[in-house]
Amino acid sequence: MLAALLAGCGAGGLAPVDSRDGYGPAPPGYYRIRSGDTLSEIAERKRMSMRKLAAWNDLAPPYSIFAGDLLRVEPPDGRSRRGGGGSRRALARTSTPGRARTVKTSARTTAAVAGADAASSGITWDWPVQGPVKQGFRTGDRTRQGVRIAVNEGTPVAAAADGTVVYSGSGLKGYGNLIIVKHNARYLSAYGFNRELHAREGDRVKRGERVAVAGRAVNGEGLLHFEIRRNGVAVDPLRFLPPSR
Repeated sequence: MLAALLAGCGAGGLAPVDSRDGYGPAPPGYYRIRSGDTLSEIAERKRMSMRKLAAWNDLAPPYSIFAGDLLRVEPPDGRSRRGGGGSRRALARTSTPGRARTVKTSARTTAAVAGADAASSGITWDWPVQGPVKQGFRTGDRTRQGVRIAVNEGTPVAAAADGTVVYSGSGLKGYGNLIIVKHNARYLSAYGFNRELHAREGDRVKRGERVAVAGRAVNGEGLLHFEIRRNGVAVDPLRFLPPSR
């Protein structure tokens, strides 16, 4: 049912986490970090320098890595390792055990995009919770199709805009208790990692109305996973949400 719902909302769909250990398979060019791994050991196994591996993943001393993260092990530009080069890419995240990694975004970048697409959507958006963004959106990265907002467990989660609840449940692995709200023919929003779900399928909800209670990610950190999708394709929520919270 959920697969049909997402297909009906357009191409794409929420990225499932479907492997036996609770993580999705590592995409080509990436390595899934295991418990006990160190950057130097991974570099040795992949027969590359640790310095190059750190550069490809924007890692700085002491080169902390966490179980479940995706580590880039091929050049960002797709060339052979001997060719080198390519811009640095950050460590991609999923809902994983281990400590959370903060995504660093300059104030200039945030100010430039915040709310830029709100008017064109025809929807009045608001933040579902108050809190700092701990992980940002990345175009084309199936592990970064939304933002993760730090919250205290038990924080009310509000609908980001008026709409109808089209999914309320825990059937999609990796998202915990999940709410999906359809706002119009083009836009929907998704709210994951909830402790409790307060809205049922078919409910009409208003912007700011409580639909869930925030819980924790698998790593134990209080987080809300929030997505906005246009025609079924994930878009950067920061381009729709107001700049101030």
